[in-house]
Amino acid sequence: MSKIRVTQVRSLIDRPKKQKATMKALGLRKMNHTVELDANPQILGMVKKVSHLVKVEEL
Repeated sequence: MSKIRVTQVRSLIDRPKKQKATMKALGLRKMNHTVELDANPQILGMVKKVSHLVKVEEL
């Protein structure tokens, strides 16, 4: 299975609760924090919902 690297590049201040919960579920805690995740449909869907807050790289 392929992997992706997700980095938070925008702040969660003044964001809706759903977006904050999605970022927490992805494992992102603060600015410039990076996590490596499996690229399954569930993760890709979550990344798409917060695409304006993160940077995504394929590994």
